[in-house]
Amino acid sequence: MAQNVLISTQNIYKSYSNTLLFKNLSMNIHAGERIGLIGPNGAGKSTLLKILSDIEQVDQGEVSITTKIHIGYLSQIDKFADGTTIRDTLLENFPEHLEDWEIQKRINEIQDEVQFASLDLIVNTLSGGWKKRVAVASMLARGCDLVLLDEPTNHLDLAGILWLESLLKNARFAFILISHDRFFLENTCNSIMDLDRRYRQGYLKVRGNYSQFIQDREKYLGEQRAEELALSNKVRRETEWLRRGPKARTTKAQYRIDKAYGMIDELAELKHRNNLPSEAGIKFEASDKRSKKLLHAKNLGITRGDKLLFKDLELFLSPGMKVGIMGANGSGKSSLINILRGNLAADSGEVELAQGVRIITLDQSRKLPDESQSLKRALSPDGDTVIYNGNPLHISAWAQRFLFQKEQLELPVSQLSGGERARVLLAKLMLETAEILILDEPTNDLDIPTLEVLEDNLTEFKGALLLISHDRFLMDRVCDQIIYLAGDGTVKFFADTFQLTEWQKATSTPVVEVEVKAPGQHKMRHQQLKPLRKAFAKVERDIEKAESRKSDLETELHDPNNATDPAKLTECSDAIDVLNTEIDTLFEEWERLESEIAVVEGL
Repeated sequence: MAQNVLISTQNIYKSYSNTLLFKNLSMNIHAGERIGLIGPNGAGKSTLLKILSDIEQVDQGEVSITTKIHIGYLSQIDKFADGTTIRDTLLENFPEHLEDWEIQKRINEIQDEVQFASLDLIVNTLSGGWKKRVAVASMLARGCDLVLLDEPTNHLDLAGILWLESLLKNARFAFILISHDRFFLENTCNSIMDLDRRYRQGYLKVRGNYSQFIQDREKYLGEQRAEELALSNKVRRETEWLRRGPKARTTKAQYRIDKAYGMIDELAELKHRNNLPSEAGIKFEASDKRSKKLLHAKNLGITRGDKLLFKDLELFLSPGMKVGIMGANGSGKSSLINILRGNLAADSGEVELAQGVRIITLDQSRKLPDESQSLKRALSPDGDTVIYNGNPLHISAWAQRFLFQKEQLELPVSQLSGGERARVLLAKLMLETAEILILDEPTNDLDIPTLEVLEDNLTEFKGALLLISHDRFLMDRVCDQIIYLAGDGTVKFFADTFQLTEWQKATSTPVVEVEVKAPGQHKMRHQQLKPLRKAFAKVERDIEKAESRKSDLETELHDPNNATDPAKLTECSDAIDVLNTEIDTLFEEWERLESEIAVVEGL
């Protein structure tokens, strides 16, 4: 094993029951690497971390670990013994060879790094976010060479996420972390590894941050599609030769026959990889209600125990408005949602809801009514069809939209992963129509491809949206404004998460607030830029989609199989002309928006 390789796997294979997670997986983890591990739900990301940390064993293959390296593993769920203090937890994790003065020195350093006010607090009395900090502190005490972190931002509020980002940026250890938080991946990792059977090796590993990975992934998949086309043409020629019969084959070497069948198998495998589903079909439906005022909350305030959560909060919702809600853990985000839904009485203020307005909610508990029922019954309680958008759909087709296979339909819900449960709940929500959609931490357990589809559909949702999330990428892409509950009773308003994080980093910086009044009253520069930037990003996506469709059509136009089909050639040529006009129009809009943004930025 090379000197700088910490862990190496050779052709490892892992499955559960009848579910294959990965096969023939070979990879190296080097010293100094900071790897973001991503991939679709069910790809085996968490299992791979457990294998690398020797918690689980492979079915086949070999895992080689460099001698004398210390590996730390942080699971999604942090467990501590009852009655244990933070100090006790740290002391349990220091290496035995350290002297007392060295341990005390490291305790002081860790307390400063992790920002504990006191080390004598009982760990199990802390919030989920502070428990996560204790778990991270344990890794620091252990002096690990490699740390494996499974969804480390779970339970952390924005301040906690920013703290962990800073710590990992300056880490002296290598690490592999599983996360769907794209800003977090961008800011902490120097390699991205996508665990997905679409790739020949079972994964794609790219040196660089998440932005670099996106570019390299699209290049890889484009080359793989081109490889399929080229191989398809070769297989067609070889198949024609094979069909000529034994007489023609006598003049050919046996190796060509073997090679032809080998190419056929290779093409089948390549087609399978290129056509594996990667995106769930998520689309929320708003009703046709035309009311301009859906909800108006005035001077809301609430205290829980002795803690004032918020006061004087005002919120106005009309169709098309998308408002993000952020705040520290325990600052009142869920209480606010429950007040707006009518499930909790405010201490002060009132909520006016327009007549007939319907609210649907995805809460973060991910609870399904009956854990013993089958996936089939969870998706379609009343039979083998669902009615979506006024049309009947068979349960198999409906399940497929959410990346479920037919063989999973009879599985009990209790055997589904967190991401799969989330997709079931999203499927149930999609069968309803509403004027107001409330999503409480919808990104928990969802993979990045599903998140991207969710973002697209939330952007296009014509009703009003209230979104609670710590995912800055999601917030910036979807929401027009952010309500921030500071945790001390005050409510602040921001245009985007950049403005919010800058304020958090330096609270002496003046807060640029946004009035949550009727639409059209956003006078500040950030508020002018927000819709322009969103429109600019949408036009860029539309250009990419149009150019991708044009590329596909040009491939069809030059496909030898279509050379003798004039109707097909004419159809492709006409469609390319239409797309050229569409692309020209989009570029004109792109230039116009770019100019407007430059003008506003210069104000």
